[in-house]
Amino acid sequence: MAKTAAGTPTAARKPARTATAPKQPAVTAAGGGPAVTTAPVSGPGVTTPTGDGPTGGGPAVTAAGGSGAAGPAVHGEGPLEVAVSPGVDAADRERLLAGTHHSPHSVLGAHPVPGGVAFRVFRPYALSVTLVTGDLRAELHADGQGFFSGLLPLRDVPAYRLEVAYEGTVQQTDDAYRFLPALGELDLHLIGEGRHEQLWKALGAEPMTHQGVTGTRFAVWAPNARGVRVAGAFNFWDGTGHPMRSLGSSGVWELFVPGVGEGELYKFDITRPDGSHTLRADPMARRTEAPPATSSVVHASHHEWDDAEWMARRADRPAHDAPFSVYEIHLPSWRPGLTYRRLAEQLPSYVRDLGFTHVELMPVAEHPFGGSWGYQVTGFYAPTARLGTPDDFKFLIDALHRAGIGVLMDWVPAHFPRDAWALAEFDGRPLYEHADPLRAAHPDWGTLEFDFGRREVRNFLVANAVYWCEEFHIDGLRVDAVASMLYLDYSREPGQWTPNEHGGRENLDAVAFLQEMNATVYRRAPGVVTVAEESTAWDGVTRATHHRGPSGFGGLGFGLKWNMGWMHDSLQYMSHDPVHRRYHHHEMTFSMAYAYSENYVLPISHDEVVHGKGSLVSKMPGDWWQQRANLRAYLGFMWSHPGKQLLFMGQEFAQGAEWSEAHGPDWWLLDPAYGAEADHRGVRDLVRDLNAVYRATPALWERDVHPDGFEWIVGDAADDNVLAFLRRDASGSPLLAVSHLAPVVRADYRVGVPDDVPAWAEVLNTDAGRYGGSDVVRPDPVKPEPQPWHGRPASIRLTLPPLATVWLRPA
Repeated sequence: MAKTAAGTPTAARKPARTATAPKQPAVTAAGGGPAVTTAPVSGPGVTTPTGDGPTGGGPAVTAAGGSGAAGPAVHGEGPLEVAVSPGVDAADRERLLAGTHHSPHSVLGAHPVPGGVAFRVFRPYALSVTLVTGDLRAELHADGQGFFSGLLPLRDVPAYRLEVAYEGTVQQTDDAYRFLPALGELDLHLIGEGRHEQLWKALGAEPMTHQGVTGTRFAVWAPNARGVRVAGAFNFWDGTGHPMRSLGSSGVWELFVPGVGEGELYKFDITRPDGSHTLRADPMARRTEAPPATSSVVHASHHEWDDAEWMARRADRPAHDAPFSVYEIHLPSWRPGLTYRRLAEQLPSYVRDLGFTHVELMPVAEHPFGGSWGYQVTGFYAPTARLGTPDDFKFLIDALHRAGIGVLMDWVPAHFPRDAWALAEFDGRPLYEHADPLRAAHPDWGTLEFDFGRREVRNFLVANAVYWCEEFHIDGLRVDAVASMLYLDYSREPGQWTPNEHGGRENLDAVAFLQEMNATVYRRAPGVVTVAEESTAWDGVTRATHHRGPSGFGGLGFGLKWNMGWMHDSLQYMSHDPVHRRYHHHEMTFSMAYAYSENYVLPISHDEVVHGKGSLVSKMPGDWWQQRANLRAYLGFMWSHPGKQLLFMGQEFAQGAEWSEAHGPDWWLLDPAYGAEADHRGVRDLVRDLNAVYRATPALWERDVHPDGFEWIVGDAADDNVLAFLRRDASGSPLLAVSHLAPVVRADYRVGVPDDVPAWAEVLNTDAGRYGGSDVVRPDPVKPEPQPWHGRPASIRLTLPPLATVWLRPA
């Protein structure tokens, strides 16, 4: 027997004739649904009912092209069973209208029933719905309130489409409720276990071809919701007709919507436990509207990466044993008005010219309030749309990699804002935040803390860290506000926090989360480094997670940690007038007492040059010449001190004003018309030379985390304001750094040195005239004398420039 395109058996092709089906009794569906409604059907070889069928039945329809002669009915292997009502019963109607149906696919769509196949469609505001399958067309009965139904005497469910008529327009589309779930059992199992390391591929909006039809699969985790619907521009922001199905006990709701593609705006209409509704942005959205708009955007990446060489070699050397000099940037204000793609034209060349090995981007994940600088994130999986699309952001990273520059980004898993369209009480109850209000509310920032003990929340964050590394080729994550996660009593008074199960103040859930995050990132993304902004003496921040320390905790597993103590102490010392520095000498030496307790970064970050703290140069005492000289000397000390370096934008050319996100660095200061040659350009040229010598001198970075890479020559010359030490590389080759932080010239200053170096040559002097200094430099090598000094068998005599740092290497 032949079949039509839709797969329906037909007799051999003959002139179409009108056929009269046997009359079937009207049957009321369970739950009080409408009587049997058989659809008016047109098409060759179809059994159609007569017009005197049940109430609501359509009249007999002449098959397409027919002349009214009778034709054969559809024959099966036996008589049709007693038909049932195809309509949606009252209880299901009520739940669908209220947005509280957990299984709309079990009601809507096509379902084999006694008497044929029942078709049920829910299209609010539609005037009519016609079912189209192959050559067949069947107008469904309007049951009211946007419901349409019909019973076709078919043996199997055909492939079909819907033709929906609205006021002034007709749309033809596939029925979203004829598709199987587009989310696999393994995905659901991993989500339930909190172990889905590529969660963004399972949840969110994923454009795809499913069962041969193109569209977008929407999936969201909302375990407390009574129902979830998709609302977007494609349904005029009324999600009533697009309810999602609940996938078992996973808490995940899913719906494949045919015809919805890239660029569509959407949100989730969530029915809370109390029956009220809330419209929420997708927590997993990979693209968003530009703020202040808040919709999520369906996105698929089309960027083709061109950084294979960089990616292949970035894991050759771990960060703590490699040159690591970081330029911290706030992208929206670096040069205001530039998009990601325009930044890609300017930023790589600028950073490469200055010699930094990496950039660190202040948070780029979407955030509603620009004044937060990105530290109050609502779109954890979406780069901010202020500067372009996710592919535009990839283009920028690609350009940096091709220029030989690594990319770190600030990552903010500690907290999130309370915006009513975002994560706070996402499905009507605390979900991403802790259920205990004392644990949920962050006391400093008016935000909410994540519930690190909930496996799905931990999964959301761990997968997010992996996402930026895998999808955007990010080379490192600087994790913000780690201390606020680690301590239950962080910024809380007695009575405002509850001890952990051992009676301590450590947040055990946060510890476990950070360990899992680090272990997962290092396993999945070779060559990536994680950096902790951690301001306390927590033991083992950069220790491996499987190594336990004296505290009994395993290490947190970070690769590097910001040295906040060094930053605070050294800036405090530099702020004193040189005549008083002798009383604060320990502030420059104390860091070496703990320098090897962790793998450190020395951070002069945005936090130190905002909110009334002044710029870096303005922290220095004295007149303008002395301020710049102090700054140059400080930078020379910083670049030679054990640890990696980080400098915030604008400080590389001694910007006088503190940073403002509204206008960014004062680039005009580099214009020669403003006398910048000796002032600001000189400091910038010093930073360039510091990086050049640093990268070419393994002694300054190869043994950063090993005590044998550092030796004090003189650390107690407080009255002279002098610090001198040796740095050594893995072969023992030394570099001698001498910082003289008094505004006088000291001639014939004797410094002890090893006796195995025949001569020392000056390779960098921050007092050089080209940097704006007094040009007290030594162009010729200096030979050691056999006079022991500072506990060394030999010594050299130097003329120490005022307020300067000098580096010498074996000639």
